Amino acid sequence: MGTAQTKVQWPAHRKTYWQDSMTVNKGFLSLVNSSPNFSNQALENAVDVLKLGWVDKSSTLDTAIASNTVLTDSQKTDLKANINNVSHINLGRVFGDLIRHSATIIDATIIPVQTGVSNPTPSTFLEILQNVQTLQGLIPELFGVPAAEKARSVNDHLGTINNIFVESTDSTRPVFTVLREAIQAIVDADLATETALETAYTNLINFINSVVSDSTDFQQTLDTFATAVATAHTNFNNALAAEPLLTHRNSLIEMREKINVQVSLENSNLVGILSFVETLSNNIGFATLAEDETLRGLMSKVAQNKNWQTYFQDYATNKNNLNPVYTTGSDSEKQSAIDALYTNSGLPDVRDPLDLKSVADKAKRDNRIDTAGFDLLTSEQIITKACEQLSIITSNRGIYSLSEALLNNMNKHDRDEIARALDLNESASTLD
Repeated sequence: MGTAQTKVQWPAHRKTYWQDSMTVNKGFLSLVNSSPNFSNQALENAVDVLKLGWVDKSSTLDTAIASNTVLTDSQKTDLKANINNVSHINLGRVFGDLIRHSATIIDATIIPVQTGVSNPTPSTFLEILQNVQTLQGLIPELFGVPAAEKARSVNDHLGTINNIFVESTDSTRPVFTVLREAIQAIVDADLATETALETAYTNLINFINSVVSDSTDFQQTLDTFATAVATAHTNFNNALAAEPLLTHRNSLIEMREKINVQVSLENSNLVGILSFVETLSNNIGFATLAEDETLRGLMSKVAQNKNWQTYFQDYATNKNNLNPVYTTGSDSEKQSAIDALYTNSGLPDVRDPLDLKSVADKAKRDNRIDTAGFDLLTSEQIITKACEQLSIITSNRGIYSLSEALLNNMNKHDRDEIARALDLNESASTLD
């Protein structure tokens, strides 16, 4: 490929760069000279395996309703509602909605076209993929957790076309595997109520396909066939109320719910993904302004959100509290770090309480003690006044006892200050 370059555009807060050596050249030319022909065929193939017995007829009915050009949208909506009285039996509708949902991801029509814009540009599948990929980096950066913990993993957006129902990443069995087993067991039972349901499906399918644009009023007949299907649904469902078929009926209910939850999650995530990515990217962009003292002050004034004001107002203090030396993990690591920092800082700098001058000099360096006038005092007087300020009992105690108590207090304070610095570093570096 020589020096061919591919421009990669990241979110607004990231730098646009030219990608040279990162591309794998082997096989790349075949990509350039062909089209990927993206489709949801893998999902359709997986669904086809489940079309056994009544499920096959149910799927044919769903297709007949969706593709009919005579029924109005309102009539289709009413019809689908009437025959969806037992939704876990009406699996043709479940699978049809699933296939149609996945198709809107491939053609990107799941993302609404911008309103209020002249000649808006429709989204593309590539744009969806790029934004999903962007979130895999943005969310950990902003929230400190993997995207999956915010229900924003790749499969939280694209699982239906990524074999999420065919494969499993944990000990649970795949949704379609469970469904196939349940459907097969029910079909093998050879129930009369299933046969009756298939007949009702066939009658409704034939009627829908026979309706033409110049037909006379057919609503009453349509309703009659729909009612027959709904009744057959109820009868078939009742026939599955006892074991061993009850377990399989429960599987139908549970797996249908998993499919619907996944579709709902993907729809929710993808419909607003453009604005979501833009918002996160903009927030990172705004946060980088805190590096500039003047802009930091401006942001704390123009932002009306209290959290934003606090971030910019406290930025300098929190940044000063950051120190990689103070970064620790567990509590035991923290104690080890305190010990190491205490020793590396040359502490304790005074060890002998009998050395009154050194104890007094250390008292002068203690930021808790008001040292005004100390230059005129003796070491004994400084130690006594320091003890009084630190609420150390002085009555009925000799100077060496006071010196020992004061030195212990000051040495402990040195350790406490190091521990406080570690806490401040942890607080400043923790996402909240």
